[in-house]
Amino acid sequence: MMISDKIVFLREQHNMTQASLAKTLGITRSSVNAWEMGISVPSTQYIVELSTLFGISTDYLLDISKTVTMDVSGLNNEDIEILYILKEHLKKNKTTD
Repeated sequence: MMISDKIVFLREQHNMTQASLAKTLGITRSSVNAWEMGISVPSTQYIVELSTLFGISTDYLLDISKTVTMDVSGLNNEDIEILYILKEHLKKNKTTD
């Protein structure tokens, strides 16, 4: 998945419009649109800001790593265990398809 696709995906997952993302970052909506269309790419500053805003690593956003991290702060150990079990279940089903 290219950075443009990831920005669209993450923005939509956070129920944000291009305009609201642009406002949060202090840029124009047309800049966000250009990123999402693959016409331009975010500067280093905005890569860091996007990763912080969406709670993902810059490596994931830049497609350097296929690993996605999840912030589990605020979850108790039981909740974290459920997430782990779900991940393993989905991984197991993926390999049996």
